[in-house]
Amino acid sequence: MGILDVLLGRKHPPVIGLDISSSSVKLVELSQNKNGEMVLERFAMESFEKGWIADGQIEKFDEVADAVRRVVARSGTKTRDAVLAMPQSAVITKKIMLPAGLREEELELQVEAEANQYIPFSLDEVSLDFCVLGPSPTSVGDVEVLIAASRKDKVQDRQGLAEAAGLRPVVLDIESHASRLAMGRLVAALPGEGKDALVALFEIGADTTSLKVLRDDEMLYDRDQAFGGSQLTQLISRQYGFSFEEAEQKKLANELPEDFETVVLQPFVDSLSQEIGRALQYFFTSTPHHKVHYVMLAGGTATLPGLKDRVTELTGFACMVVNPFESMELGSAVRESKLRREAPAYLTACGLAMRRFFQ
Repeated sequence: MGILDVLLGRKHPPVIGLDISSSSVKLVELSQNKNGEMVLERFAMESFEKGWIADGQIEKFDEVADAVRRVVARSGTKTRDAVLAMPQSAVITKKIMLPAGLREEELELQVEAEANQYIPFSLDEVSLDFCVLGPSPTSVGDVEVLIAASRKDKVQDRQGLAEAAGLRPVVLDIESHASRLAMGRLVAALPGEGKDALVALFEIGADTTSLKVLRDDEMLYDRDQAFGGSQLTQLISRQYGFSFEEAEQKKLANELPEDFETVVLQPFVDSLSQEIGRALQYFFTSTPHHKVHYVMLAGGTATLPGLKDRVTELTGFACMVVNPFESMELGSAVRESKLRREAPAYLTACGLAMRRFFQ
């Protein structure tokens, strides 16, 4: 955005971030106010049944497309531009060095030649993209280029879901890049703008929890573990004889028997905190680091009562629950009480919507 744009009050049009995970679709609409600051206009979520999406693969396209249509309708948005993401597992990324000063066509040819070495499919079956990250830190006269490739059928599936809901997919990102973009704002708000701080971000999904350790926009460590919020649903279902779907519904609506907190919730919070502690220990033993400055929790399960305090108690590190909309202006359609409860689940969706304002 140039100086003239700012003087004339031009701003980017609103955009939707659409995060499609194994358990739900989450929608975030962001716009800009006249000062160029981000405004949260809308957010909404629609759950999926188990098995509709497995390991990032869309198994039940029509059912997922219906859920995307419902979330768009329920949010009340009129915006049609959407940014979506591919799961990390469906994308091959590679950093390469190329000579600085190449023209766009020369860059493309070089990237294709390099990509052939790293991609185990024919380039005809692949959607290939790249971006120049900047001058190489190690090789004078070269630039660092990030290549991203994904199978065309997987890309078309994601685009098809957006189009089925009447949306126009304008960018296809990678999930982990989106959550890091949203985290960048939050880290900058830490003491000393978060400079040199080691931040351990735990994104607690339905089936998988990922630990990313970030420092100054760089990801030092990234590891997934097989535990998540659906384990709590299974415990509820076993304890009270509900079906999995029923247990999930009652968990979200907070309609559980009186003894739920002591019999099911506290033991689960304990074991989840221990898993988080173990994941950190694994990071310390496999890297030169022996501490982090902050532990941050994201995902729908992050707001479980007592989890943040238990993690601090077990690990000895300051722990906080992520709110990706921290210090954003809220539009008139946003209900603050709902936002407070659900904000940590929208980290990736928020990062996707932010893409337009951080091009």
